[in-house]
Amino acid sequence: MLPFAFVSCEEDDGRAMDRSAPRTELAALREELDYHRHRYFVLDDPEISDAEYDALFDRLSDLESAHPELVTPDSPTQRVGAAPSTQFAQVRHETPMLSLDKCTSESELAAWEQRCRRLLGPDDELCYFCEPKVDGVAVSLLYADGALVRAATRGDGETGEDITANVRTIPDIPLRLPADVPSALEVRGEVYMPITGFHAFNRRALASGERTIVNPRNGAAGSLRQLDPAVTAKRPLAMFCYSIGETPGGWQPRSHAEVMAALADWGLPVNHWGRWQENLKGCTDYVEALLAERDSLNYAIDGAVIKVDDLAHRSRLGQVTRKPRWAIAYKYPSEEASTVLVDVDFQVGRTGAITPVAKLEPVFVGGVTVSNATLHNMDEVSRLDLRIGDTVLIHRAGDVIPQVMKVIESKRPADARAVQMPSECPVCGSAIHKDEGEVVARCSGGLRCRAQRKERLRHFASRQALDIEGLGDKLVDQLLGEDLVGSPADLYRLTIEELAGLERMGVKSAENLLAALEASKHTTFARFIHALGIREVGETTAATLAKRFKRLDALVAADEEVLQEVEDVGPIVATRIVGFFADEANRTLARELHDDIGIYWDVAEEEPQTAPLGGQTWVLTGTLGAMARNEAKAILVELGARVASSVSKNTTVVVAGPGAGSKRTRAEELGIEIVNEADFVNRLTSLGWGGGTDET
Repeated sequence: MLPFAFVSCEEDDGRAMDRSAPRTELAALREELDYHRHRYFVLDDPEISDAEYDALFDRLSDLESAHPELVTPDSPTQRVGAAPSTQFAQVRHETPMLSLDKCTSESELAAWEQRCRRLLGPDDELCYFCEPKVDGVAVSLLYADGALVRAATRGDGETGEDITANVRTIPDIPLRLPADVPSALEVRGEVYMPITGFHAFNRRALASGERTIVNPRNGAAGSLRQLDPAVTAKRPLAMFCYSIGETPGGWQPRSHAEVMAALADWGLPVNHWGRWQENLKGCTDYVEALLAERDSLNYAIDGAVIKVDDLAHRSRLGQVTRKPRWAIAYKYPSEEASTVLVDVDFQVGRTGAITPVAKLEPVFVGGVTVSNATLHNMDEVSRLDLRIGDTVLIHRAGDVIPQVMKVIESKRPADARAVQMPSECPVCGSAIHKDEGEVVARCSGGLRCRAQRKERLRHFASRQALDIEGLGDKLVDQLLGEDLVGSPADLYRLTIEELAGLERMGVKSAENLLAALEASKHTTFARFIHALGIREVGETTAATLAKRFKRLDALVAADEEVLQEVEDVGPIVATRIVGFFADEANRTLARELHDDIGIYWDVAEEEPQTAPLGGQTWVLTGTLGAMARNEAKAILVELGARVASSVSKNTTVVVAGPGAGSKRTRAEELGIEIVNEADFVNRLTSLGWGGGTDET
């Protein structure tokens, strides 16, 4: 990374510096910004966050405002984007694709509106159109007689890159528009990578050992600049259209709202968060509402865009060097920032999982000061090539735990140290082991490990499990510190004297906790299963198991074959459940909680087996020709059967179509009835199903 340091305009003793000082700082700022613009726009590999770039840019703008005689034509303040890549044909934009001025407060937004009013005059009524500022790549689409003939990036605002072949692979961009569109139509918008697609892409990349994407914006930019459109076609991309360029001919819209309505009518993708606003108060309300929904959107945004709605007003307002006067971006707190990795700690989870945690130089990101970030596991540390002393880019969105996204290798110090996994648990000293085929290392101490006991108690009392009100982290620490509890069962043996004697408890608080513990005894079987803390068994799986087994003894006695008959329970989860109850301590705890402590749940009466296939278990295997597998499954369920994914001794019938393999073999070994599809359909028909095979 290029060296840069801000230069003060005065000496320490208050005397004015030499006039060359502003010139020196301006040159350094321009060099720094050009470097980062190239990495961001051309290489799609940024080294600093948007907020850090904006800070450099704002400093440059302030200096140039104070010294207009030092402004140069090639200054970053006089340009938009970056020079187009030489790998693509260049496209000249008939109307420049501009950047936007920005603000970060209501007062700055109000000042922008006042500037607009001064330029327009007191008799002009201002209305606005607001939309999300999607963090993607600005693209221009040119349609001729309704057909997509060209797509280009913004580039430097005047000239962009021809990416037509790549854009044609994006599913929601129409290649042809209805017949009533203008004969020549330029549509502008933002190509982005949906967040779900971004995470799915990175999961596949990690599994195959390929390079991951730093963030959705980089994913979109890199995908659009692929030289092979077949590569772009495999990337999850989408687009939101937000404006038009030149529209020669009869259609001359009067407002931006009219433009957006027309684009939607023509089948072009527009953002459903676009809103017309009557006044500035509506705009500020919109900014707040959008920020509240930011974390629930399936695309990254870094703010909201407020535009003057009337196109005639826009024409009169015009533009400055690189920005229209009629629009402004209200920027939200950055979700990315760079800082230094000071150290790596290792935390121990409920199941003994050893998780490396980055200790960072505190940095403000996502609206809060962050000093820790998750590293997931040592495979992630290796993938990042992370070393203590590195400068790293971190990401924080909403309440999500901050993550280290990448290492800025150009800033790596000579004394950077490798991160080493300890051989012993940092809490209890037990050996750390890693099972073959797993990425997570674990403490072997089990409940001998204080950290595992603590996390197990926290999980047991959590809202999704037994929901014990008042049993928070600090109280769990106190109870463990005083050796008052060792397992969840011990919680129910606490006395008012023991609790009232703890720091900051008192008699009333002790009574409230004991009442909460007593109330938690009446729960559901699903919550009880979840509270036990079986690996791989979350809320959904616990609910499915509870529905199937209803009673603790039935679940404890179930073997892997029986468990795999349960929907969504595969071989790994079945192995985890059997292994959990095979451990005498776990089995004893579960029965102690149920039989001795008295935790109970209502068991629904067994429904009479009045359905034609009630109580039966069917398995579908091979190819079905007369109906889809999902349809066959739905029919069986409607007739009262359970449809399992594997064959066991409890299976009633196996439907075997062409291509049936190991499941048919297993059914033959167990002597289970096997029917072909024709027999299956005939049996369904005899039971009252309305289908049947056609006979010729």
